[in-house]
Amino acid sequence: MNLDRIFLSESHPCGKELHYVQQALEAKAITSGGNVVRDFEEDLECYLGNNVIVNATNSGTSAIHLGLLLLGVQPGDEVICQSMTFSASVNPILYIGASPVFVDSELDTWNMCPIALEEAIQDRISKGKKPKCIIVVDLYGMPYQADKINEVANKYGIAVLEDSAEALGSRYKGVPCGTLGDIGVFSFNGNKIITTSSGGALLLSDASQKERAAFLATQARDAAPYYQHTEVGYNYAMSSIAAAVGRGQLEVLNSRIQSRRNNHSFYKELFLGVKGISVFTEPNADFFSNYWLTTILIDSEITNGLTPEIFRLFLEEFNIEARPLWKPMHLQPVFEKYPYYGGVIAATLFEQGLCLPSSSTLGEEKKARIKEKCMILLDKYNCL
Repeated sequence: MNLDRIFLSESHPCGKELHYVQQALEAKAITSGGNVVRDFEEDLECYLGNNVIVNATNSGTSAIHLGLLLLGVQPGDEVICQSMTFSASVNPILYIGASPVFVDSELDTWNMCPIALEEAIQDRISKGKKPKCIIVVDLYGMPYQADKINEVANKYGIAVLEDSAEALGSRYKGVPCGTLGDIGVFSFNGNKIITTSSGGALLLSDASQKERAAFLATQARDAAPYYQHTEVGYNYAMSSIAAAVGRGQLEVLNSRIQSRRNNHSFYKELFLGVKGISVFTEPNADFFSNYWLTTILIDSEITNGLTPEIFRLFLEEFNIEARPLWKPMHLQPVFEKYPYYGGVIAATLFEQGLCLPSSSTLGEEKKARIKEKCMILLDKYNCL
């Protein structure tokens, strides 16, 4: 059997990137910073509106690290973080020498539970450790419960860093994800809805924040004719070539969002009426998800023993990539010593969840193969 690979989420060039890359090369704009990067930042600012100020970086992880620094996180501080996420949401906390405090999810959005969040804040304060910041995630493109989470954060005077790495184009009550907290972050990694090959962005509210971020991202070089440094800096700036790719990708962002949403509709129809399998979907009209990845939950007690791992391995036999949900951070060996607040929702989602192929390149032929193989498996387990 020699079937082409159906990837979970592959990059999708549109051809428009070449125009901007050629322009950059002709202008000898290859290294980091400069007009090409600023043009990309302005394109993104125009797309987002709301007077957002963008600072492009070389990765989403770099952007989170810079965001924490801008919010004043220091060694010894505690930062509350959503447990159901990728490790890049957490690692920058450790870069600084701060400590994560993990919080469970809620079932509507799979993002941070506002009830568990407040319990965590109250308990940390009672122990003399008021959290410095809250990192909330827009998981798989689904906006977090912004009103409820922000209300809790404001009540205790704690800043919110919105990790919107997976949610470019998603909105909550019409407001773009990435702009729902005090500072936002995007990722333009190769598997995201658009890519700069690698890259990220900080979404800020004032020019002084950007000036500070840009200073730190370029090795914290002081204003002197020679290289002088009075504090530690980082090599976090985006390259001009990456920004040029991003400019072309931004031109097709809306069509890429629509393609991902069409994929979600395909899976909704595919699993309609299937016993024990549910497709993760916007809870109500307040939420608009880009559906970066379409995900399902499988209740093996109802599916006659069909589990996410059986499903994943079966698809793999036909060169179709699927993946478990993110393993919660509080269950990761590297983070297991840190505090956790909440119940078993994140753990249960991990146990029952599966990410399905969601690329914007997912054409009808690939969908037909996915449907055919899924129906074979579902019939085998009498789920139809």
